[in-house]
Amino acid sequence: MARRRIDFSAPAHEVAQRLIGALFLVDGVGGRIVETEAYDRADPASHSHLGPTPRNAVMFGPPGHVYVYRSYGLHWCLNFVCREAGHGAGVLIRALEPTQGIEVMQQRRGLEDVRLLCSGPGRLGQALGITMAHSGLALDATPFALQPAVRTPDVVSGPRIGISKAMDVPWRFGLAGSRFLSRPLAQAALTSM
Repeated sequence: MARRRIDFSAPAHEVAQRLIGALFLVDGVGGRIVETEAYDRADPASHSHLGPTPRNAVMFGPPGHVYVYRSYGLHWCLNFVCREAGHGAGVLIRALEPTQGIEVMQQRRGLEDVRLLCSGPGRLGQALGITMAHSGLALDATPFALQPAVRTPDVVSGPRIGISKAMDVPWRFGLAGSRFLSRPLAQAALTSM
């Protein structure tokens, strides 16, 4: 079966779904993306909602680049920019199933439990060694490797979490049955994309 192409110029909620099952590595460390959330400029929960600022400028740049921000002053969170340049949309990578460089991730996180290494955006950022130095870099160049899913996975959706606005928008996507999600997502499976 052919790989599903990831078109970063597509709307954020479509990109977020297509990223499920993709292999993502940073300097050879990472795994299969199992959970994402979509954000768009028209969305009051998005960092881009009020327009460009020094913090969110990358979101208004070309698609297929990384936007990194610090959450609660503690955790680096990883996002992929999508839509056309100037729009301000992105996909938060919430969780992945570790497959490569597990020992490195365990050292960075200071824990052995593989299930908890990358189950949540802050944990994922720490496990992959994400810092502000990654913000603005292109996804199709070193230190990143991104390979679309080999086959179409079963994707489920539900409301986003950890936000205070537009909480009912069902733009959180996860791999059905994955034990690596940040929190359970028990919604109906989506139709094929």
